[in-house]
Amino acid sequence: MHELFRLRSDKNIMRFIDRPPATSLKDAMDLVRKIDEALISNDAITWAITMKNYEPLVGTIGFWRIMKEHHRAEIGYLLDTELQGKGIMQEAITAVLDYGFSIMKLHSVEANVNPDNTASIKLLERKNFVKEAYFKENYYYNGRFLDSVIYSLLTPEAKR
Repeated sequence: MHELFRLRSDKNIMRFIDRPPATSLKDAMDLVRKIDEALISNDAITWAITMKNYEPLVGTIGFWRIMKEHHRAEIGYLLDTELQGKGIMQEAITAVLDYGFSIMKLHSVEANVNPDNTASIKLLERKNFVKEAYFKENYYYNGRFLDSVIYSLLTPEAKR
């Protein structure tokens, strides 16, 4: 719980996640409760990212919005800033996409990205995600309208 609070309260980590940073352990517990409820209802699935031989949580990754009727899900992730740029999220996203396409039988995965999050955009493009849309001021958060970029990836079995 403390590791999740540390990650979700870190302004550097949260700067591109348009949600309020955690301000207490209760915020982290509420998030865990939401994650559990979404898993039980089959609306989302989240994994903890840890390092080999190092147990504390260093990040999370998952499908936040599963659209069963469309065989599509939205991927989301965050990682400790000290570990960014070391290939960890590349490894995690590879495993999660494999699970989504082979086990969940998804047809496509989308990512909703802040246009200023160049590291996330580069990660998605390395995984062959394609920019589908750029929405101007489509999201209101923290007193202002923000832009969003949508990237997507079709299952490897999709006919191109």
